[in-house]
Amino acid sequence: MKEVAAAAGVSLGTVSNVLNRPDRVSPATRARVEAAMADLRFVRNESARQLRAGRSRVLAYVMLDGSNPFFTDVAAGMEDAADAAGDLSLFLCNSAHQPSREAAYLGRLEQQRVQGILITPVDPDAPVLGEIARRGTPVVVVDRTPEGTTHCSVAVDDVHGGEIAVRHLVEQGHERIAFVGNHTSVGQVRDRRLGALRALEAAGLGPEALVDLTTTALTVADGRGAGERLAGLPAPVRPTAAFCANDLVALGLLQTCANLRMSVPDDLAIVGYDDIEFAAAAAVPLTSVRQPRRRLGRTAVELLLAEATEPGHEHRKVVFTPELVVRASTLR
Repeated sequence: MKEVAAAAGVSLGTVSNVLNRPDRVSPATRARVEAAMADLRFVRNESARQLRAGRSRVLAYVMLDGSNPFFTDVAAGMEDAADAAGDLSLFLCNSAHQPSREAAYLGRLEQQRVQGILITPVDPDAPVLGEIARRGTPVVVVDRTPEGTTHCSVAVDDVHGGEIAVRHLVEQGHERIAFVGNHTSVGQVRDRRLGALRALEAAGLGPEALVDLTTTALTVADGRGAGERLAGLPAPVRPTAAFCANDLVALGLLQTCANLRMSVPDDLAIVGYDDIEFAAAAAVPLTSVRQPRRRLGRTAVELLLAEATEPGHEHRKVVFTPELVVRASTLR
């Protein structure tokens, strides 16, 4: 900065103002200082600046699955809120459903003294999240609702989402419905299945009306595999509809139907979850439960910044209500 000041013929304070309070410097002087910075290839030492200020200007989002457009849409909402707050950076980390990878990221982020951590955790009740918060780094849980009040959280009512999905299928005349997803290991999927069972009960159908096609993950490939298993069931017990735990699984199932010449929705009606962009663009536009993805991300950042800056902050659990978007994959 001293070299920049000498080259531009200004004081060190003027260089500081150009970097931090440019509105205090006349346009001509600012242009001269910026030209000197360019000539000298000056780059601000942000780490030193943050150390001196005593706070980071970096937020981080540890997402559960970077290959799922749902999480990248949530991250886009976080970027919107970070931009609106001004002078904030958002780092993205992908745990890929791996607890060890998630733990490694959390350790590095805490060491880097980020201003706060947003996370869709493998386990929302993992003790490490509370430990990080107690050591002074705010944590907001995204797309999950943890027990207790250790942190703020934003989520969607997935039980309600499952209910409206299966209620729609029942209203279309379906009495045997496949549930496609890994409900044994993912809390959100477990809630969606619970909602499906509630819808069947309300319609006077027992739990045997829901046929579980359990997957190991929530990918297009898992949906294709589930479709092959479904097609292999004897006709008298084969479901006439499928509620998929997310849109990627639903799109894979749709692909298998096309490959096996099964008509959608005549042979099999399909409902997905998330309403990612590809849902409406599928060969047969996909009925899906829409989550307010960008709003989830924006709200999470707003809660995080409130905790980081407001004295006496009280943790909040924000839960949004999903809505069903009906398209051709369920309408005969």
